[in-house]
Amino acid sequence: MEHLRLGLNIDHVATVRNARGGTHPDPVAAAKLAAKAGVDGITAHLREDRRHIRDADIYRLKHEVGLPLNFEMAATDEMAEIAIDVLPNACCLVPESREELTTEGGLVVHGSQNRLVPFISRLQDVGIRVSLFVDPDPIQIEAAKAVGADIIELHAGPYVEAQGAARAAELTRIQHGAELAARLGLECHVGHGLNYETVEDVAAIPHIVEANIGHFIVGESIMVGLEQAVRQMRTLMDAGRERATCTS
Repeated sequence: MEHLRLGLNIDHVATVRNARGGTHPDPVAAAKLAAKAGVDGITAHLREDRRHIRDADIYRLKHEVGLPLNFEMAATDEMAEIAIDVLPNACCLVPESREELTTEGGLVVHGSQNRLVPFISRLQDVGIRVSLFVDPDPIQIEAAKAVGADIIELHAGPYVEAQGAARAAELTRIQHGAELAARLGLECHVGHGLNYETVEDVAAIPHIVEANIGHFIVGESIMVGLEQAVRQMRTLMDAGRERATCTS
């Protein structure tokens, strides 16, 4: 079975840097260290308010780190212009508001075709793959296919936050969403809030090819170091993928 890719979101390395100003800790240095530890790609979200990642970070991540760059962004003209200049491997379109602490839900794709179709085409025309961050809702997944997305990233937040039977139900939603994506010909990723406790069961879903994880790994690295946090996450993901291989 295909290796499950680990994408590290390094936004919150920049959050710590920005708390005092200056250049330390450097998110690009963190991305290079994570590459040595075994991550497969780097994700960074350039927000309108620049609360963590800055424009210069995006350019440096593209040119100094030898890993695919997943550029998270809102679907705005400003971000499209930056993406077209940077030419990341992929752009993941996410909803964004100034008041939120972090992304609070999936993109509403259904009903937004008139806005999203030309926006997605604009990025794809210069060779950028386009991902949409969506809830594991069949309506939104089918709409993602209709607007021409290459990839969906399923919102794992409700699964992570639930407990017991509710968590099992949310895991089933993610599984069904991944299966639908595969039937539609969409590459399927998952992200938002995953941690050591929750990643293995998600990794056992065979149609998911990439997990994007940030806040937990960056937080854990304060305790054990970034390389150890990445390696432990990689171990758990591999264990989940091995379960999928054994049951297929």
